[in-house]
Amino acid sequence: MKQYTVVLTKSAEKELANLPASVIAKIIPAIKNLEEEPRPVGCKKLKGYKNLWRIRIGNYRVLYAIEDVVLLVDVREIGNRKDIYD
Repeated sequence: MKQYTVVLTKSAEKELANLPASVIAKIIPAIKNLEEEPRPVGCKKLKGYKNLWRIRIGNYRVLYAIEDVVLLVDVREIGNRKDIYD
């Protein structure tokens, strides 16, 4: 199985750091899992974007792009579902 490299934008790193510790403990493994499976069960391709996907972790969402050619997962945003789509 191909291994993808997961990178976070600076803004995604900040968003992650500002979350409660209990939420971070759930999000980190979910992001790590994207290395093995960039399109896990339950992920959705976002309409209106060329290459943007999201995974759900409780009330939180991780938005990311997948670059299959270079095996890269680019995490763009992490946040509460009520704020993430603004």
